Amino acid sequence: MVIAKAWTLKKHFDGFPKTSDFDLKKIELPNLKDGGEQKLLLESVFLSVDPYMRPYSRRIMKEGDIMIGTQVARVVESKNPAFPVGAFVVADRGWRTHFISDGKDLHLLPSNWPESLPKSLALGTVGMPGLTAYFGLLEVCKMKPGETVLVNAAAGAVGSVVGQLAKIGSCKVVGCAGSDDKVAYLKKIGFDEAFNYKTVKSLDEALRKASPDGYDCFFDNVGGEFASVAINQMKRYGRIAICGAISQYNESVPQKGPYVQIPMIFEELQMEGFLVTRWNNRREEGLQALLKWVVEGKVKYHEQVTEGFENMPTAFIGMLKGENIGKAVVKV
Repeated sequence: MVIAKAWTLKKHFDGFPKTSDFDLKKIELPNLKDGGEQKLLLESVFLSVDPYMRPYSRRIMKEGDIMIGTQVARVVESKNPAFPVGAFVVADRGWRTHFISDGKDLHLLPSNWPESLPKSLALGTVGMPGLTAYFGLLEVCKMKPGETVLVNAAAGAVGSVVGQLAKIGSCKVVGCAGSDDKVAYLKKIGFDEAFNYKTVKSLDEALRKASPDGYDCFFDNVGGEFASVAINQMKRYGRIAICGAISQYNESVPQKGPYVQIPMIFEELQMEGFLVTRWNNRREEGLQALLKWVVEGKVKYHEQVTEGFENMPTAFIGMLKGENIGKAVVKV
């Protein structure tokens, strides 16, 4: 018999999440039975903390539910030959240390995953955030060689991959982030221009200086004031991919911004929001491309690893505050 630990949503977030909004529970798991549906016992090795958890908790969760999220887990007991003991999978089972599965909701790590590569990357650069960058750029932004790509929250799990994929696609890349250390990281991984949006005197001037001719593609992870300023610097027929709106997730009172219709009309812009799940049928294509680029050194990665399952809420809150460079994960 296994006793699993799980973090639940004790209270819906009011403004910025607090550690008191979470509750740590213990759950007794049943033993596996021959011939039953529940044929696998897994233990979480790495767990993901992501911005989407903040707005989605309000949309799809009730108080008392286990916090949503993804993990890399190891099979510890198996009655399913497709998932042998010791195999590693990506699962979407929330903030818990152990769980039972019938295998239908599991994705084995790619068979060509190098032993030298951290398995936690399956939650980041070679996982959902990487796929978000891949399909957002190719299918929504439809970037072309020689274009200029703007990305905000550029040192985060998605933004850092966006910039590097745009460079692979022979584009000029401009990124912004919220600290000088993050700006230095962006330049290290190949961004052409990068600036700290918290210290520039004028966001409008900083964007114009970085690309006087404007922007063909804008990969927006932030929304809010940044997006309102950036839309006025888009080139004719520019494309805007709306991936996130982290500037607004913790607002108790909704922000009010300028209207977008004038620049949208006169520059004939395209703006499209998207969820990466739209391309689930092409998941393997995206993962193999990302894995290849990582192995070749064309896409670099950085992880912010928090030790200990008991520190899940702290890691989540820190990520929302922008304390991480690259992907924030928790090692159990």
